[in-house]
Amino acid sequence: MSSTTNSPTHHTSTIGAIGAPSRRNTELAMLVFAVVIPVFAYANVGLAINDSVPPGLLSYGCGLGLLAAIGHLVVRKFAPYADPLLLPLATLLNGLGLVVIWRLDQSKLLQSLPNYVEAAPRQLLYTALGIAMFSAVLIFLKDHRVLQRYTYISMFAALVLLLLPLVPGLGANIYGAKIWIRVPGLGSLQPGEFAKIILAVFFAGYLMVKRDALALASRRVMGLYLPRGRDLGPIIVVWGISILILVFETDLGTSLLFFGMFVIMLYVATERTSWIVFGLLMSAAGAVGVASFEPHVQQRVQAWLDPLGEYKLSQQGVFGHSEQSMQALWAFGSGGTLGSGLGQGHSDLIRFAANSDFILATFGEELGLAGLMAILLLYGLIVERGVRTALAARDPFGKLLAIGLSGAFALQVFVVAGGVMGLIPLTGMTMPFLAYGGSSVLANWALIGILIRISDTARRPAPTPAGNPDAEMTQVVRP
Repeated sequence: MSSTTNSPTHHTSTIGAIGAPSRRNTELAMLVFAVVIPVFAYANVGLAINDSVPPGLLSYGCGLGLLAAIGHLVVRKFAPYADPLLLPLATLLNGLGLVVIWRLDQSKLLQSLPNYVEAAPRQLLYTALGIAMFSAVLIFLKDHRVLQRYTYISMFAALVLLLLPLVPGLGANIYGAKIWIRVPGLGSLQPGEFAKIILAVFFAGYLMVKRDALALASRRVMGLYLPRGRDLGPIIVVWGISILILVFETDLGTSLLFFGMFVIMLYVATERTSWIVFGLLMSAAGAVGVASFEPHVQQRVQAWLDPLGEYKLSQQGVFGHSEQSMQALWAFGSGGTLGSGLGQGHSDLIRFAANSDFILATFGEELGLAGLMAILLLYGLIVERGVRTALAARDPFGKLLAIGLSGAFALQVFVVAGGVMGLIPLTGMTMPFLAYGGSSVLANWALIGILIRISDTARRPAPTPAGNPDAEMTQVVRP
C-alpha cells in the first residue's frame, strides 16, 4: 500500500505565475518607438520648412519621452498586468499630432490671421495635463467596479455637463455650435468630451441590471425580434436627449456619438439585432427632422452634398457658406498615394480649423493615402484592444464599460474622419489625440486610463486560494 499527500496550493500558484505575464517590458520597447517616430517627423518638418533641424528638437523629444516614461512607470506600478499596446498607441498619436500642429504654426498665412496664438505650446501643456489625468485614474481608481455604485449619479452629472453650454454667461457659441463653456484662465472647454465617459458609466450600470428585461421579445416580425412597448422607454429617452442636444446646441456630432454609444452597448447587453435597427431608424428620423428647420445643420448638410458649390458661394462673399469641405477634398487629392512630404503641403489654406477639425486633411496631403491609412490603423488598434479588453473582463459591468468606451472612441473617429473626407456631413468634433484642443486630450487620456484599469483587472491572475489544513491530512489510499 502506498499513500500520497494531496497539496493543490503549490500547483495553483504555479499556474497563476505562468499564465499572466505582465508585458511591461514589451510596453516599454514600443514606447521607445512611439517617441522616436514623432521626433524624426519633427526633424523632417523643420528640414522641409527651414532647411535646418528645428532648434526645439531636443526639448520636444525629451518632453515627450518624459511624459511617456511617467505614464509607463504609473502603469508598471499600479496596473502591472494591463494591456501593453494602449499606452504606446495613444502616445504615438499624441506625438504626431503635436508635430503637425507645430508645422501649421509655422505657416505665414495662419500667423497673419487676427488673434493668432501658437497652438503647439498649449497642446504640449494639454498633453502633460492629459498624462496627469491618465495617472490619476490609475492611482485613485483601484477597481473599475467601484464606478458601478455611481450609476445614477453619473447620469445626473452627464446631464449637467451637457446643459452647461446653455447657461447664459457661461456657454459660448463658437462657429455655430453651442458646445463650449468659457473658463477664466483656461479659455474654452467642451464638457461633452467628459460627458461621453460619464454616460458610458451610466449605460454600463443601467444595462447590467436591465439587460434581461430588454432582451425579452414580444413577437417576431420579418426576422426581427421586436421589443415590448414598455422596454422601448430607455432608448426613447436617450433618443430624445440626443435630439435636444442637436436642437439647442446645434451639435450633430455629440448627439450621434451619445445615441450611437447607447445602441452599441444595448446590442452587446441584449444580443438583439432589433435594437440596432430601431436605433438606426430613430437616429435617421431625428437627424432628418432637425435638419428640416435648423439652419446650422442645413448648412452642414448642404456643404456635404455640394462642397464645390459652397466653395464658390463663399468666394463670392455670400454669408453662411463654407469653403472648408472643398479645401479638405483638394488637400486629400493633392496628397496622392505617398503624400507631398511633411511640411510641404498647403492645408493651412483651411485657416482657423486647420489644426482642429481638419487636421486629418494635413495628414492626408503630406503623408498621402498610405500615411492616412496608417493613422486610421492606429485608431483601429486602440479600438481592437478595447474590444479585446471587454472580452477578457470577468464581470458584466467591466465588459459593458469597456465596449462602451471603445465604441464611443470608434464613433468619434468615424464621425470626424467621415466628415473631413466627405462621407458624412461635418460635425465639428475633434480627432482624438491628433487635433488641437484641451478638452479632447484630457478626456481621451482619461478614457485610455479606464481601459487600462479594466484590462489590468481582467488579466491579473486570480488570487491563490488559502491552504486548507484538512487537505494536508487527507491521504489517498491505493491498493
